[in-house]
Amino acid sequence: MGSAGRGPIRTAIVGFGISGRVFHAPLIEADPSYSLDVIVTADPDRAAAAAARYPKARIVPTAEAMFALAADLDLVILGTPPATHFGIASTAIAHKLHVVVDKPFVTTSAHGQELVALASDAGVQLTVFQNRRWDADFLTLRKLLHEGALGEVRTFESRFEWWRPEGFGNWRDSATTAEGGGILHDLGAHLIDQAIQLFGPVARSYGETARQGLNPDAADTEAFVSLLHDSGVRSRLWMNGMAAQAGPRFHVLGSHAGYTKWGLDGQEPALDAGLPPSDPAYGVESQESWGLLGVDGATRAVPAEQGAYPQFYRLLAGALLHGGPVPVDPADAVDVLKVIEEVHALA
Repeated sequence: MGSAGRGPIRTAIVGFGISGRVFHAPLIEADPSYSLDVIVTADPDRAAAAAARYPKARIVPTAEAMFALAADLDLVILGTPPATHFGIASTAIAHKLHVVVDKPFVTTSAHGQELVALASDAGVQLTVFQNRRWDADFLTLRKLLHEGALGEVRTFESRFEWWRPEGFGNWRDSATTAEGGGILHDLGAHLIDQAIQLFGPVARSYGETARQGLNPDAADTEAFVSLLHDSGVRSRLWMNGMAAQAGPRFHVLGSHAGYTKWGLDGQEPALDAGLPPSDPAYGVESQESWGLLGVDGATRAVPAEQGAYPQFYRLLAGALLHGGPVPVDPADAVDVLKVIEEVHALA
């Protein structure tokens, strides 16, 4: 790796839509362990925007053009539609490059298992960008659970809901389930992962999906998933891009208290607005957004932990430069895909 294994980690980002532009490029630029060397996009407007924002990066139109530069790279980040993930990731692994794959990891759990095996055989690191593990609300809830503030948790409700009847204006509006499309693949990959991280492996799953979008051939736009964990906790997860009124982000009930949180984490809009992750205000939630802990009639606002998406790349740098663990074990993403496949088989 660059500088005889000491960094910077020479990085290519494939795709400059929401994923590459809003999440990956700003986080890579802000971390001194990395250099942003290549951005792949075939869209002329996105290419111009990338060149203006990151003048030191080479802008190339295709993954093939990027792989021609593989000798000068260490890491490839995939921010492309999920149907492309397996092909590009497997090619990157064949070039002995480390890989970050945005969620959903790949279109099937079988492809996920194959990628994990390929990376292991090649001696490269593979991880999945489950950035929602570093949402402020998730970090806060995890802290409360660690402290035992709720007692024995019985039910966990989690929602990602918003009002966007016009759709996304990108591949998400037309992708089929086989192509990794649909809100269950997209947001379910986050919500299921969070539930498993909090309450452990899944013993049984059940789910429902619906198509309410403008494209009748596209995948689901609404989904509900119920998980019974080995721990005995029941998770109920809702995903809806056409919710005229959103429910609480978290509603957790335990033997001593409950915890209810409204509103989505603010890191994505902050990054989209250009707030650098190094800004002291980054990831800080206003007091008005704090969740409530307690029982009806006796609740208190719980100060939110600071959101920490940059931690993903800090941990990855530790793995690549010093041999630490990757921030997200790709086997976790395979487990999530298996749950999604079970739900799709029922729906």
